[in-house]
Amino acid sequence: MRVKRLVVGDLDANCYIISLEDGACIIIDPGADGDLIVRSIEDNELEPISIVLTHSHYDHIAAAPAIRERYGIPILIHESDADSLADSKSNFSAVFDEPIAFRADKTISDGDIVELGGEKMTVLHTPGHSPGSICIRANDFLISGDTIFREGIGRTDLPGGDYAQLTSSIRRILELPDQTTLHPGHGPRTTIGAERPSLEGILQQNP
Repeated sequence: MRVKRLVVGDLDANCYIISLEDGACIIIDPGADGDLIVRSIEDNELEPISIVLTHSHYDHIAAAPAIRERYGIPILIHESDADSLADSKSNFSAVFDEPIAFRADKTISDGDIVELGGEKMTVLHTPGHSPGSICIRANDFLISGDTIFREGIGRTDLPGGDYAQLTSSIRRILELPDQTTLHPGHGPRTTIGAERPSLEGILQQNP
């Protein structure tokens, strides 16, 4: 699987296009700049099959409805963030004076499989940044959304955030092998091994 990162929107969110050699792809967190995302898809002759949202915050969702309409593909989100996706105050788009609200086509839960051709990726429910935050795990990488970044973790001071849940989610992620590549919701990629010391330090402070 190939993972392409596009940095989109005023908050520099990461949109990921995960694709196979045959051109099938899924789009993760199309947060803005829909024209840029579409151009990348079409320049590389890809065929989108679904949109997956790691959580419902505005900077990760805003371009999803237009891309859904263009390609006729479903939007997936964890069931615990489904209602906030459809509420411009809860997804914070109203704060940016660009209210947007829409429904996903399908809700997903912990342990569900996201299929891409013959490849399978697993949904990990990792609440804390939001109630329905997820990570998406493949064999050698993890799309970590706003749960873990390079040299940082997701904020929990927004409505729906929960620090205790976030630390629990971090413990779960640290069960993965050190060589696992992390593709976060903002900033550059990293690995579990590179982040382990600082994350374990956070956990020691919050047993």
